[in-house]
Amino acid sequence: MLTQVLAQRDDHVCPVEAISTAYLGFAGGDAGIALRCAIADALSDLMEAERRTRERSRLISRGYIRTAPDPEGAPTS
Repeated sequence: MLTQVLAQRDDHVCPVEAISTAYLGFAGGDAGIALRCAIADALSDLMEAERRTRERSRLISRGYIRTAPDPEGAPTS
């Protein structure tokens, strides 16, 4: 939603100013609501990034387990 608004903004505008203006516009000019929305979006993005990191870590770990050499020296299939 806000990314669409930001994409329409002038490229020469400070990103912080563009983001704050977009949130204020979305919140009808209420700075408190705009701040809460920005915090909620930031936390949501952070949780998604952490989820992706855990998923990548899990996939990497599984890859190492699958390709680990047999302790007896026999080739793995």
